[in-house]
Amino acid sequence: MVRKLPLSAFFLGFLRLIRVQNLLIVVGTQYLARVCLVGPEAGSPATQWPQLLLDPALFLLSLSTVCIAAAGYVINDYFDIKIDIVNKPERVIIGRYLKRRVAMGAHQVLNVIGCLIGLYLSRWVFAVDVLSVTLLWFYSVYFKRQPFVGNLIVSFLTALSLIILAVYYRRNTDLLLIYAAFSFCISLVREIIKDMEDVKGDARFGCRTLPIVWGIRRTKYLLYGIIALFIATLFLIANSLDNLRLAWIFMILLIPIGWLVFRLVRADTKRDFNYLSSLCKLIMLMGVVSMVWVI
Repeated sequence: MVRKLPLSAFFLGFLRLIRVQNLLIVVGTQYLARVCLVGPEAGSPATQWPQLLLDPALFLLSLSTVCIAAAGYVINDYFDIKIDIVNKPERVIIGRYLKRRVAMGAHQVLNVIGCLIGLYLSRWVFAVDVLSVTLLWFYSVYFKRQPFVGNLIVSFLTALSLIILAVYYRRNTDLLLIYAAFSFCISLVREIIKDMEDVKGDARFGCRTLPIVWGIRRTKYLLYGIIALFIATLFLIANSLDNLRLAWIFMILLIPIGWLVFRLVRADTKRDFNYLSSLCKLIMLMGVVSMVWVI
């Protein structure tokens, strides 16, 4: 039974539920990509970045993305209350600060707002939004408990926050897709590591994630392969674009990625995997910031 709490506690609980800090990172990533990767229209001065930040279409695009992502966090937690009580009891919001029906209502309202904004911008943005909503629902209800496919869906959705810029603006799509691929791969590694961290609660409630089906050791081998393929692919793409700055950025990022692999080899406790998950977030943040030096 949900306790009656002050409005401030309810509001803070809702912000925690929708992972407001993650949403702010998404917004920051999209704005930075708009200025540094998409850039001004052909023939416009390169110094007009303040005007780019005030682009109303960018605001609406980010708002649409944030609404759908927030709805995804709500529905994910809605179906994972029992698992989260075991894995992360301090983070359980639904049932503690919010009633289940309130959470489901918020999920539906956020999805409708996000999709309507997408439809206003473009039918292609609307199509991407509907795809995102559909994938988030099936992920939370079914695919999250299946080996690997759930990890792929979350990683693809992470990449979509940049792909949607390419869909709408249709400029410098090659750079946008490179960074989308970067986000996809780092997110995929992080999602698998999070499954390794949460193996106790997941196994208790019948989930069949990779660490449960394959074991920790074989899952680590898969991660080594994904990281190696990821690095090779990024350098091949940078070489094909003949972008020396991009190549140097990837060289610098090899340092934290190498440290990630080193710590992954030695990791065997929940605390170790939690550290690796945070390290993946740091690497992704470094990748986002590197957009400043690409062009």
